[in-house]
Amino acid sequence: MPPSAISIQNLTKVFPIPFKREKVLAVDNLSLTVEPGQVYGLLGPNGSGKSTTMKILLGLVDPTAGKTEIFGCDSTRVASREQVGFLPENPYFYKFLTGLETLQFFGKLCGLRGKALNDRARELLKLVRLEEAADRRIGGYSKGMLQRIGLAQALVQEPRLLVLDEPTAGVDPAGSREIRDLILNFKERGITVLLCSHLLEQVQEICDRVGILHRGKMIREGRLDELISIEDQTELVLENVTPELLADITARAAASGARVVSHRKPQQNLERYFLDVTKTRP
Repeated sequence: MPPSAISIQNLTKVFPIPFKREKVLAVDNLSLTVEPGQVYGLLGPNGSGKSTTMKILLGLVDPTAGKTEIFGCDSTRVASREQVGFLPENPYFYKFLTGLETLQFFGKLCGLRGKALNDRARELLKLVRLEEAADRRIGGYSKGMLQRIGLAQALVQEPRLLVLDEPTAGVDPAGSREIRDLILNFKERGITVLLCSHLLEQVQEICDRVGILHRGKMIREGRLDELISIEDQTELVLENVTPELLADITARAAASGARVVSHRKPQQNLERYFLDVTKTRP
Protein backbone atom coordinates (compact mmCIF):
# COMPACT_ATOMS: atom_id res chain seq x y z
CA MET A 1 0.00 0.00 0.00
CA PRO A 2 1.51 3.37 -1.01
CA PRO A 3 2.29 5.82 1.81
CA SER A 4 0.04 8.78 2.54
CA ALA A 5 0.97 12.08 0.92
CA ILE A 6 0.97 13.72 4.36
CA SER A 7 1.03 12.00 7.74
CA ILE A 8 0.98 14.08 10.93
CA GLN A 9 1.07 12.14 14.18
CA ASN A 10 0.58 13.66 17.65
CA LEU A 11 2.18 16.93 16.59
CA THR A 12 2.78 19.51 19.33
CA LYS A 13 4.57 22.85 19.12
CA VAL A 14 5.25 25.13 22.09
CA PHE A 15 6.81 28.57 21.63
CA PRO A 16 8.47 30.28 24.60
CA ILE A 17 7.69 33.99 25.01
CA PRO A 18 10.95 35.99 25.12
CA PHE A 19 11.74 37.68 28.46
CA LYS A 20 8.75 36.00 30.11
CA ARG A 21 8.30 32.72 31.93
CA GLU A 22 5.41 31.86 29.68
CA LYS A 23 4.82 29.62 26.70
CA VAL A 24 2.35 29.54 23.84
CA LEU A 25 0.88 26.21 22.77
CA ALA A 26 0.56 26.71 19.00
CA VAL A 27 -0.25 23.10 18.00
CA ASP A 28 -1.76 20.64 20.46
CA ASN A 29 -1.40 16.90 19.77
CA LEU A 30 -2.51 17.21 16.13
CA SER A 31 -2.95 14.16 13.91
CA LEU A 32 -4.17 14.07 10.32
CA THR A 33 -3.63 12.17 7.09
CA VAL A 34 -3.88 13.34 3.48
CA GLU A 35 -4.03 10.66 0.80
CA PRO A 36 -2.37 11.05 -2.63
CA GLY A 37 -4.45 12.98 -5.16
CA GLN A 38 -6.63 14.75 -2.58
CA VAL A 39 -7.20 18.47 -2.18
CA TYR A 40 -7.20 19.00 1.59
CA GLY A 41 -8.35 22.25 3.17
CA LEU A 42 -6.76 23.25 6.48
CA LEU A 43 -9.01 25.86 8.07
CA GLY A 44 -9.08 27.83 11.28
CA PRO A 45 -9.26 31.33 12.78
CA ASN A 46 -6.15 33.49 13.03
CA GLY A 47 -3.80 31.99 15.60
CA SER A 48 -5.28 28.50 15.32
CA GLY A 49 -1.96 26.86 14.36
CA LYS A 50 -2.41 26.46 10.59
CA SER A 51 0.77 28.25 9.53
CA THR A 52 2.82 26.61 12.27
CA THR A 53 1.64 23.19 11.12
CA MET A 54 2.59 23.98 7.53
CA LYS A 55 6.02 25.27 8.53
CA ILE A 56 6.73 22.14 10.57
CA LEU A 57 5.62 19.96 7.65
CA LEU A 58 7.99 21.86 5.35
CA GLY A 59 10.90 21.53 7.78
CA LEU A 60 11.04 25.28 8.49
CA VAL A 61 10.18 24.88 12.19
CA ASP A 62 11.12 22.03 14.53
CA PRO A 63 8.28 20.33 16.41
CA THR A 64 8.25 20.09 20.19
CA ALA A 65 6.80 16.58 19.93
CA GLY A 66 5.26 14.31 17.33
CA LYS A 67 6.16 13.37 13.78
CA THR A 68 5.36 14.56 10.26
CA GLU A 69 5.99 12.65 7.03
CA ILE A 70 5.68 13.42 3.32
CA PHE A 71 5.12 10.32 1.19
CA GLY A 72 6.61 8.22 3.97
CA CYS A 73 9.75 10.37 4.36
CA ASP A 74 10.34 12.20 7.63
CA SER A 75 9.79 15.89 6.87
CA THR A 76 12.83 16.88 8.92
CA ARG A 77 14.95 15.34 6.14
CA VAL A 78 15.91 17.50 3.17
CA ALA A 79 14.95 14.67 0.81
CA SER A 80 11.28 15.06 1.76
CA ARG A 81 11.18 18.55 0.18
CA GLU A 82 12.22 17.28 -3.24
CA GLN A 83 8.62 16.25 -3.90
CA VAL A 84 7.02 19.44 -2.54
CA GLY A 85 6.10 22.78 -4.11
CA PHE A 86 5.29 25.67 -1.77
CA LEU A 87 3.49 28.97 -2.30
CA PRO A 88 3.59 31.20 0.81
CA GLU A 89 0.89 33.76 1.55
CA ASN A 90 3.11 36.68 0.52
CA PRO A 91 5.68 35.35 -1.96
CA TYR A 92 8.66 37.57 -2.79
CA PHE A 93 10.19 37.71 -6.25
CA TYR A 94 13.01 39.79 -7.72
CA LYS A 95 11.09 42.65 -9.32
CA PHE A 96 13.72 43.34 -11.99
CA LEU A 97 13.36 39.83 -13.48
CA THR A 98 10.77 38.95 -16.11
CA GLY A 99 8.26 36.16 -15.63
CA LEU A 100 10.33 33.86 -17.83
CA GLU A 101 13.59 34.74 -16.05
CA THR A 102 11.93 34.14 -12.67
CA LEU A 103 10.96 30.59 -13.62
CA GLN A 104 14.38 29.97 -15.14
CA PHE A 105 15.97 31.16 -11.88
CA PHE A 106 13.91 28.74 -9.78
CA GLY A 107 14.47 25.99 -12.34
CA LYS A 108 18.24 26.35 -11.97
CA LEU A 109 17.85 26.06 -8.21
CA CYS A 110 16.11 22.74 -8.87
CA GLY A 111 18.94 21.52 -11.10
CA LEU A 112 17.44 22.18 -14.54
CA ARG A 113 19.68 23.46 -17.32
CA GLY A 114 19.64 24.29 -21.03
CA LYS A 115 16.73 23.28 -23.24
CA ALA A 116 14.99 21.34 -20.46
CA LEU A 117 14.97 24.49 -18.32
CA ASN A 118 13.61 26.74 -21.08
CA ASP A 119 10.97 24.23 -22.12
CA ARG A 120 9.80 23.78 -18.53
CA ALA A 121 9.58 27.54 -17.96
CA ARG A 122 7.55 28.04 -21.16
CA GLU A 123 5.30 25.12 -20.30
CA LEU A 124 4.53 26.57 -16.86
CA LEU A 125 3.87 30.06 -18.23
CA LYS A 126 1.33 28.50 -20.57
CA LEU A 127 -0.22 26.49 -17.75
CA VAL A 128 -0.81 29.59 -15.57
CA ARG A 129 -1.83 31.68 -18.59
CA LEU A 130 1.06 34.15 -18.42
CA GLU A 131 2.55 33.56 -21.85
CA GLU A 132 1.86 37.11 -22.97
CA ALA A 133 3.54 38.47 -19.82
CA ALA A 134 6.62 36.24 -20.12
CA ASP A 135 8.91 39.16 -20.99
CA ARG A 136 7.38 41.69 -18.59
CA ARG A 137 9.20 42.50 -15.36
CA ILE A 138 7.69 41.03 -12.21
CA GLY A 139 7.53 44.55 -10.73
CA GLY A 140 4.73 45.35 -13.18
CA TYR A 141 2.61 42.28 -12.38
CA SER A 142 -0.78 42.56 -10.67
CA LYS A 143 -1.48 40.69 -7.43
CA GLY A 144 -3.30 37.95 -9.34
CA MET A 145 -0.42 37.58 -11.79
CA LEU A 146 2.06 37.36 -8.91
CA GLN A 147 0.05 34.54 -7.34
CA ARG A 148 -0.05 32.69 -10.66
CA ILE A 149 3.70 33.04 -11.22
CA GLY A 150 4.05 31.82 -7.63
CA LEU A 151 2.05 28.71 -8.51
CA ALA A 152 4.26 28.22 -11.55
CA GLN A 153 7.49 28.39 -9.50
CA ALA A 154 6.00 25.89 -7.04
CA LEU A 155 5.58 23.46 -9.94
CA VAL A 156 9.06 23.82 -11.45
CA GLN A 157 10.41 20.52 -10.08
CA GLU A 158 7.16 18.64 -10.90
CA PRO A 159 6.19 18.05 -7.26
CA ARG A 160 3.77 15.39 -6.05
CA LEU A 161 2.56 17.67 -3.26
CA LEU A 162 1.64 21.36 -3.38
CA VAL A 163 1.36 23.36 -0.14
CA LEU A 164 -0.56 26.59 -0.73
CA ASP A 165 -0.91 29.21 2.00
CA GLU A 166 -3.73 31.65 1.13
CA PRO A 167 -3.15 31.41 -2.66
CA THR A 168 -5.92 33.93 -3.45
CA ALA A 169 -5.11 36.49 -0.73
CA GLY A 170 -5.71 40.00 -2.11
CA VAL A 171 -6.74 38.69 -5.53
CA ASP A 172 -9.85 40.03 -7.28
CA PRO A 173 -12.79 37.66 -8.01
CA ALA A 174 -11.68 36.96 -11.59
CA GLY A 175 -8.13 36.14 -10.51
CA SER A 176 -9.42 34.05 -7.64
CA ARG A 177 -11.53 32.02 -10.07
CA GLU A 178 -8.50 31.43 -12.30
CA ILE A 179 -6.44 30.18 -9.36
CA ARG A 180 -9.30 27.91 -8.31
CA ASP A 181 -9.40 26.43 -11.82
CA LEU A 182 -5.63 25.89 -11.70
CA ILE A 183 -5.91 23.97 -8.42
CA LEU A 184 -8.59 21.75 -9.96
CA ASN A 185 -6.24 21.24 -12.91
CA PHE A 186 -3.49 20.14 -10.51
CA LYS A 187 -5.89 17.64 -8.97
CA GLU A 188 -6.64 16.19 -12.42
CA ARG A 189 -2.90 15.74 -12.91
CA GLY A 190 -2.73 13.68 -9.71
CA ILE A 191 -0.99 16.33 -7.61
CA THR A 192 -1.92 16.36 -3.92
CA VAL A 193 -2.79 19.84 -2.61
CA LEU A 194 -2.73 21.08 1.00
CA LEU A 195 -4.64 24.36 0.96
CA CYS A 196 -4.85 26.95 3.71
CA SER A 197 -7.48 29.57 2.94
CA HIS A 198 -9.95 31.96 4.56
CA LEU A 199 -12.18 31.93 1.45
CA LEU A 200 -14.54 29.20 2.59
CA GLU A 201 -16.74 29.33 -0.49
CA GLN A 202 -13.69 28.53 -2.61
CA VAL A 203 -12.64 25.74 -0.24
CA GLN A 204 -16.13 24.26 -0.54
CA GLU A 205 -15.78 24.17 -4.33
CA ILE A 206 -12.43 22.41 -4.57
CA CYS A 207 -11.58 20.43 -1.41
CA ASP A 208 -12.21 16.71 -0.88
CA ARG A 209 -11.58 16.82 2.86
CA VAL A 210 -11.17 19.60 5.41
CA GLY A 211 -9.78 19.91 8.91
CA ILE A 212 -10.77 22.79 11.21
CA LEU A 213 -8.23 23.90 13.79
CA HIS A 214 -9.02 25.98 16.86
CA ARG A 215 -6.36 26.97 19.38
CA GLY A 216 -4.03 24.32 18.06
CA LYS A 217 -6.52 21.46 18.27
CA MET A 218 -8.33 19.64 15.45
CA ILE A 219 -12.01 20.14 16.31
CA ARG A 220 -13.55 18.77 13.10
CA GLU A 221 -12.10 16.65 10.29
CA GLY A 222 -13.50 14.58 7.46
CA ARG A 223 -14.99 14.52 3.99
CA LEU A 224 -16.48 17.87 3.11
CA ASP A 225 -19.84 16.50 1.98
CA GLU A 226 -20.23 14.62 5.27
CA LEU A 227 -19.26 17.54 7.50
CA ILE A 228 -21.71 20.01 6.02
CA SER A 229 -24.63 17.57 5.80
CA ILE A 230 -27.54 18.32 8.14
CA GLU A 231 -27.92 15.02 9.96
CA ASP A 232 -31.55 15.20 11.08
CA GLN A 233 -32.99 16.15 7.68
CA THR A 234 -33.44 14.38 4.37
CA GLU A 235 -34.05 16.06 1.06
CA LEU A 236 -35.91 14.63 -1.95
CA VAL A 237 -35.54 16.09 -5.43
CA LEU A 238 -38.44 15.11 -7.72
CA GLU A 239 -39.26 15.52 -11.38
CA ASN A 240 -42.78 16.16 -12.66
CA VAL A 241 -44.15 16.73 -9.17
CA THR A 242 -47.65 18.26 -8.86
CA PRO A 243 -49.02 20.42 -6.02
CA GLU A 244 -51.35 17.55 -5.09
CA LEU A 245 -48.44 15.16 -4.79
CA LEU A 246 -46.69 17.47 -2.32
CA ALA A 247 -49.59 17.07 0.11
CA ASP A 248 -48.94 13.38 0.52
CA ILE A 249 -45.69 12.63 -1.26
CA THR A 250 -44.93 9.20 0.21
CA ALA A 251 -48.31 7.70 -0.56
CA ARG A 252 -48.84 9.17 -4.01
CA ALA A 253 -45.33 9.31 -5.58
CA ALA A 254 -45.49 5.92 -7.28
CA ALA A 255 -49.09 6.35 -8.40
CA SER A 256 -48.52 9.79 -9.97
CA GLY A 257 -45.45 8.78 -12.00
CA ALA A 258 -43.05 11.15 -10.25
CA ARG A 259 -39.37 10.10 -10.35
CA VAL A 260 -36.98 10.61 -7.43
CA VAL A 261 -33.92 12.19 -9.02
CA SER A 262 -31.76 12.07 -5.89
CA HIS A 263 -31.96 11.16 -2.24
CA ARG A 264 -29.48 12.98 -0.05
CA LYS A 265 -29.00 14.95 3.12
CA PRO A 266 -29.36 18.71 2.58
CA GLN A 267 -26.17 20.63 3.17
CA GLN A 268 -25.39 23.89 4.84
CA ASN A 269 -22.84 26.40 3.66
CA LEU A 270 -19.24 25.63 4.73
CA GLU A 271 -18.83 29.17 6.04
CA ARG A 272 -21.86 28.75 8.34
CA TYR A 273 -20.57 25.35 9.52
CA PHE A 274 -17.13 26.83 10.22
CA LEU A 275 -18.56 29.70 12.27
CA ASP A 276 -20.85 27.35 14.21
CA VAL A 277 -18.06 24.97 15.29
CA THR A 278 -15.56 27.69 16.19
CA LYS A 279 -17.76 30.24 17.98
CA THR A 280 -18.79 27.71 20.63
CA ARG A 281 -15.20 27.01 21.64
CA PRO A 282 -13.75 28.72 24.71
